[in-house]
Formats: sequence, C-alpha cells, structure tokens
Amino acid sequence: MVQVLQGRTDELKERFPHLSWDRFERKAAGLADGNDQRAVLYALDEMTDEEADWTYVAAAFALDDMYQEAERVRGHVPYQSYPEWVQRKVADGRLDPVLTEKYSADELAAAASMIEADRDLKFTYIGLKTLADRYLLRSFDGSLEELPQERWLTIALILMQDEAKDERLGYVREAYWALSNLYMTVATPTLANAGKTHGQLSSCFIDTVDDDLRGIFDSNTDAATVSKNGGGLGLYLGKIRSRSSSIRGHPGVSSGVIPWMKQLNNTAVSVDQLGQRQGAIAVYLDVWHKDIFSFLDAKLNNGDERQRTHDLFTGVTLPDLFMEKAEAREPWYLFDPHEVREVMGFSLEDAYDEEIGAGSFREKYEACVNTEELSKDKVEAIDILKRIMVSQLETGTPYMFYRDTVNRLNANNHAGMIYGSNLCTEITQNMSPTVISEEETEDGQIKITKDPGDYVVCNLSSISLASAVSDNVLERLIPIQVRMLDNVIDVNQIPVPQAKLTNGKYRPIGLGTFGWHHLLAKKKINWESEEAVSYADELYEQIHYLTLKASAELAEEKGAYSQFAGSDFATGAYFSKRGLTDPNWQQLQADIQAKELRNGYLMAVAPNASTSLIAGSSASIDPIFKKMYAEEKKNFKIPVTAPELSAETTWYYKPAHLIDQHWSIRQNAKRQKHIDQAISFNLYVPHSIKAKELLDLHLDAWKQGLKTTYYVRSTSTEIEDCDSCSS
Repeated sequence: MVQVLQGRTDELKERFPHLSWDRFERKAAGLADGNDQRAVLYALDEMTDEEADWTYVAAAFALDDMYQEAERVRGHVPYQSYPEWVQRKVADGRLDPVLTEKYSADELAAAASMIEADRDLKFTYIGLKTLADRYLLRSFDGSLEELPQERWLTIALILMQDEAKDERLGYVREAYWALSNLYMTVATPTLANAGKTHGQLSSCFIDTVDDDLRGIFDSNTDAATVSKNGGGLGLYLGKIRSRSSSIRGHPGVSSGVIPWMKQLNNTAVSVDQLGQRQGAIAVYLDVWHKDIFSFLDAKLNNGDERQRTHDLFTGVTLPDLFMEKAEAREPWYLFDPHEVREVMGFSLEDAYDEEIGAGSFREKYEACVNTEELSKDKVEAIDILKRIMVSQLETGTPYMFYRDTVNRLNANNHAGMIYGSNLCTEITQNMSPTVISEEETEDGQIKITKDPGDYVVCNLSSISLASAVSDNVLERLIPIQVRMLDNVIDVNQIPVPQAKLTNGKYRPIGLGTFGWHHLLAKKKINWESEEAVSYADELYEQIHYLTLKASAELAEEKGAYSQFAGSDFATGAYFSKRGLTDPNWQQLQADIQAKELRNGYLMAVAPNASTSLIAGSSASIDPIFKKMYAEEKKNFKIPVTAPELSAETTWYYKPAHLIDQHWSIRQNAKRQKHIDQAISFNLYVPHSIKAKELLDLHLDAWKQGLKTTYYVRSTSTEIEDCDSCSS
C-alpha cells in the first residue's frame, strides 16, 4: 500500500493543496503492505468542515485497488480490454447477448474509445464503495471485474440498442457523457441490471386489487413475481369489502382487508429481491373504508399480532372533503365499498371532486350518508387524523395521498382514474383492476382469461442538480435523459404481462432530481428563505419545459403514446390548470398539439438516496440529515460529510430536523406545479412535536396543493429507504 500511496501523492497534492498532507503521510508511512483499507479510512478520519476533500483522496486510493483487482481477475488492463471482456462475459452467460448480437466488434471498439478513465476521480469514497459493492459485476467468488466507466458505457449501449444504426453510437456517446459526468443517475434496477442476464430495469409497480377471491390471489402472485425480479410494489386495496360485509348474500362473514394484508406481508418477507433484501410492498386504503382503523394500527408495535403487518408500508387516500371535515371538527362516515356498490349502484372510490369544493365524490358521499338502507359508522374526522399521526410518529407511515388534487391534475383523466401511489409516493398514473374469468372449452380444457387493467410501471432517472445546473448542461442533458427513459420501456423485460401492456399504452417515464440542498448550499441560498421558494419555482419550471419539449421532439421522431388524443396535453387544459401562459409556454403548447407527446407521464421525484450517494450529492429534494455522519458497513464505518462541505457552504447546511417544515412545504408546492406526477416528500419532525403542530403541517401540505407526502421522519424512528426507486 505504501508504494501506491507514494505513486498517488504528487497528483493528489496538486489537486487538493489545502489538505494536511504531512499529518496524513506520517500515519500512512507506518502501514504494512495490505493495509490499504486502513490507509483509506485514515484519510477519511481527517475530514472536518474545512477538509472534507479527504473523501476524494480516499476514493483515489480505493480506485487503485479496484483497478488492480479487476486486472488480476480479467488478465488484462480493464479499460483497454472492454470489447474482449464483453465478448467473454457474454459467452460465460454473465452479460446480455444483445451486446454482441446487436453491436459489431467495430462498434464495441468505437464505444470503448469513448471511455474517460479520469472521470472515476469524480467519485467520493462512499459513492465509489456503494457503486462497487452493490452494482458492479463481480465474479462468482466475489472478485470485482467491472469498473465504473464500463458500467456507464454498458448501460448506454443497452438503452440505445434499438436506435437507428447510423445514429445510435452518437446517442451512446451522449448517454455515456451524462452518466460518467454524474450529471444524472438511472434507477437502481437499471443501474444494477442493464447489460446483465438477470433482473428487469423498472423501479416500482402499482396494482389495483379487485374485490374477488381469484383476483386477490392473482394480485398476490403478481406481487411475488415483481418482488422476485427486484421491483417495489404499491397495491390499492380500497375495492376489497370490509370486515363483516356479506359474501354471496351471507351477511357478516367477510374478514376485511387485514387478512389479505397478512398474505402480502408474507409475500414481502418470503419472496426477496434477488437475494439482496426482502420484498418491499406498500398498501393504500381510503379514509372512508370501514376497515380504516385496523388498517392504521397494522404497523404498530403493540396490540394483537394477528392484526399486524410490520413488513408492509401503508398509505391513506384522502379526499378534500375529509380534510375539510377534520379541520372543522365535524363527523365522518365509514362505508363498506361492496355494500355501496350493491345498494347505491356505484363505486364510491371511482369518484373524485373535479373542482375544489365541488364535484362527484362529495355528491356521492353525501348520497351514501343520506341513504338509510346503507350501513355506516359515524366517527369524528379528527379522530382518524389523530390515529394517522400516532402511527406516523411511531412507524413513519402511513403516507398521505390527496386523491382529489392528484386526479384533478391527472393529464390522462380522460382514460382512467388514480387510486393510490407506489412504494415511495412519487408515481401517480391511471390504475384499474385486472378481471379474471374461467371457462371450460369444448375439448375439455380450462381457459383462464384476463381482462388486463392498468398495472402501473415507473421508469425513473434523476438529474444531479448541483453538477448539471452548475455546469449549465440542462438543455443538453434532458433530451438524452428522456430518450434513455423512453428506451427502457422497449428494452425492459417486465415479468407481469398487464404491466407490460400498460407500459406500452402510456409510455410513462419519471424524470426526477436530486441534490437540491447541495445546490442551495453551492449558491449560498438559505433553505428557510423566500429566495429558496422562488428558486424552486424557477428551476423546476425550466426542467418541466425542457422535459415536455424533449418528449414532443421524440414523438415527432418515433410517434406519440396511444392515449394522447383527448388528454389534457392535447386539449391544452394541462397548461391552463397550471397557469403556464407566457409566450414560451404558449409556443410549446402549440408544438405539443402539432407533434403530440411520446410519454403520457413525464416527471416524478423519487427518494434516490442510494444513487445520489453514488453521485456525491444530497438525496432528492430533502435537506441533509447531518453535516457529518458515519455510514455503517459490515465491519467498519465510513465517515461522510455533506456534499462539498466547506467553510463557505457549512452555513447553508441546516440539518433537516432543525428546519421549519412549513418552508419545505412552500418550496414543494412551487415544485409540484411543474411535476406532472408527484414527489417523495418527507416531513422531518422532532419526537416531541405536539399533535397540533403535526396536524398543521398536514393541513398546510394539503392546502398548498401537494399531491402526496412520504414518511414522517421523527427523531425517534429509524426508517428504511426504498431501494427500488433510487435513481
């Protein structure tokens, strides 16, 4: 190790002259060969607000070890042997044959010439370790054989495989540029699986469970299939009849939603995600459903364990009317959705308020309240919100899903309804149950037929705001990013047929962002300021504009998504609902009506904790948790600082739990106007928060027009982030 340190020292001293090299070299000089890990951690031990760049020093030393290990495993200098290595790994069954079937040897050689090894020096140590430990290809004995720039290039090749042959290497070059400069990241499934022979590329899936025994079990089977292939899952349970409902005319026999949640809980635990972690499933239920109280208690640590589903995540779908009743301290009524269908002739969950303060849902809800033949439970609306907040402070959930706001702003409401969201609350797309029928054929066979519903798929990637904005590359970046996301739809192998059909129907993508706090610190903007609120509006309007423009240009080249006609994009309602009326937007509206759009859903901001760490930035639109902390690994800890922490930026890194969350809500309200889907938005609160203060945050979020909120992250709870949605 000493020899490697000596070889790197001059280069690193020139790059980071402000670091205390004498002190570090005294520590490193006494190390015996083979103690490279200790030398790296010595570098990190020196990190302070002023010397956070030790993380790049540590990463440089770790890179030397990675290069040596990959060269030993492969028998060649890695970056000089990419085409030969690809051919060998395809023959070994480790890499996708597409790489050699669709690309000639000359094309692979041309692609390999794009590799810029120096871009490896952009990684922080924790970013490099995360990439190497979780995403780079390893041999069966665990030895590393793929290097970072090869991962970026392989992803680019896979996603551009079906582009026109005379243009695709140009697109590969652009995609590689975007990835290798860490201007963007792709979703964890894409990052981990693109180019490999196992696993799919999409992040999360959403199913609508029908009120039918066969449909319920079939949804469970689909959940297991998705989980096995590395996807996270959201399921809407609001159509399932409540406890004590009737079955085939026999009253009082239904056991409600909890037993089916237990089944899903067992699926999440027993069908893991490619052997790496257990499955991740979120379930959503309407706040007017008779089982809402047992649903809210399902994750609590006390009570009847037979009614607990500790491994599921929960979300509540909330109409405006309920929030109004809770704020006014008025009664609320609970219904059985099956009985509503039987008695009223409609499904209450299929309605929403088309306008603020008026619409179909409240009309049908009041009709249910006033129908004597319909059984109902009368409760205080505020008592349900109290129960929600108790669970949030203990477990972080349930998530909040403001269904009227979501559906009013659904650009494809002409084609369906949105009942719930995904595992991370950022995906809002049309949903419907798959209906199953069975019949015996004349030749003695049994034919099972599925009428496929809208089974939502989300395909994610995220802009690294701090680097992309600072380098002024958004206009170049977003078109290639949209093309990459659109291509995921075509090259991905989705294991659930109705999900594949829905993916092709709407061609949905989820272009998001991370590094918001990092960007504010670089620009010396305080989080709790009008400047930050205004900048959120300004920046996300620019990203919004460029994303729509890129999708319109792609539609002109490749064709529009099948449901464009009649959508808010086609009618222009999309723009008027959001107040996008200046000349630039009017011109874009005209362009979209002429060219149409390639993608029916376009933007979503995911949590992306893992991939933002790889890119050396802050997660999503969240404030940092701490300026300095230790990331725990199996047998050691890695000191980590806030991105680009320095004497200048430290004043702008206020920790999340010390920030007035109303400022975060105001920022997110401005941002949400420019995100056609939703945002994984956390509320950070102290464990000592008073009920009224938390209630005020929820009311503020609803009134400001947020579509969803994600976890309530109390200082007394530890919450596991969603890996699938990391992008």
